[in-house]
Amino acid sequence: MKYIEFGFGNTWLVRTETELDDGTEFEQKGIVGPITFRSFYVRIWLGKTVLIADLKQGIKISRKNRNAVKFILGITSL
Repeated sequence: MKYIEFGFGNTWLVRTETELDDGTEFEQKGIVGPITFRSFYVRIWLGKTVLIADLKQGIKISRKNRNAVKFILGITSL
């Protein structure tokens, strides 16, 4: 699965995070193809609370162990 993200709070303003079948993940600067659109999402992270609004999965709120401030627009790709 690939996550192409645009916004502030990550390492880069535009990045691609790739999640491998074994559960490991890595990130790269910019947009890395090929892209097969699966969903669009917005992620807002304030403190330890993360709100994710995804076109396919709906709205989720979760808690994290670390504090951060992020506003991300993203595309989920296969």
